[in-house]
Amino acid sequence: MKNKKIKWGIIGLGNIAHQFATDLLLAADADLLAAASRDILKADEFAAKYNAAKAYDSYEALFADQEVDIVYIATPHDSHAELSIKALESGKHVLCEKPIALSYKDAERMIEASKKHNKFFMEAFWTRFIPAVQDVLAKVESGIIGEANYIKADFAFIGNDAGESRLFDKNRGGGALFDIGVYPLFFSYIVFGIPKEIIAKAVYHKNGIDLQTSMILQYDKAQAVLHSSIVSESDMKAIIGGTKGRIELNSPWFMADGYSVFKNEQEVVYNLPTLGKGYAHEIIECNNCVRNNQIESKLWSHQNSLDLSRMVEEIKTQIKLPF
Repeated sequence: MKNKKIKWGIIGLGNIAHQFATDLLLAADADLLAAASRDILKADEFAAKYNAAKAYDSYEALFADQEVDIVYIATPHDSHAELSIKALESGKHVLCEKPIALSYKDAERMIEASKKHNKFFMEAFWTRFIPAVQDVLAKVESGIIGEANYIKADFAFIGNDAGESRLFDKNRGGGALFDIGVYPLFFSYIVFGIPKEIIAKAVYHKNGIDLQTSMILQYDKAQAVLHSSIVSESDMKAIIGGTKGRIELNSPWFMADGYSVFKNEQEVVYNLPTLGKGYAHEIIECNNCVRNNQIESKLWSHQNSLDLSRMVEEIKTQIKLPF
């Protein structure tokens, strides 16, 4: 495996899988080998579009393919746990789309399966691997803005509550928190760690999912003010404030192509474009981990996913989500 390309399979062929596959083609040491959907026509079309050699009409058939090294799971949230565990049991490495699962217990089961079968597993927090975010974390660590003590981050857009929209589907884990609220929570976590306290409030859809959720995370010497919404828009910048200045990640911050450092209202701009849309960076990380026989990434580890899942579980409980 040291010299040959890492062979990928993709299951769940919606919008995010198309974006991922486009970026996969940019990773020199990766090869998209197979795609699977319960609709064979969809699988055939996807495979043809991205030059994958194989198309399957079931996820299990892709898991059984001996040539597939790693599976990218891009199915709806409610299926992440069971499909990840099945893939790991089948001897596949797994990159599972975020959120890792709809419950902390399921997240634990997924990590346990990775360890039991000695296969790489990672939650697909692609933002962790983009150059701008890595550089911002290094800048904060260096003390360029003094002691960091404040974060403002949100993720908001106007979703389409029509037809078969997964975003508004309670049975598939829809709503603002699990779909996009995990992003600002993730950002606060990678900067400040686990908070001492979380306060969360939501506005609800008639079916019980959250349309908007706002969160305050309390730390010993810092606070994070976070928001997610599928019924409104925002500037989608992220700000880290400190005792000597602030850092602003370009909008949309979760795929930022750069950032600015402000000190005494003097701005220094840093441009750090992503490879493709930005998924390529996590793909390269997965390939490196698989080659080095690692079952987790040092940049987004099993424990990182469990910590974040526990934070999300706390918010889920506070705002009484129905799953």
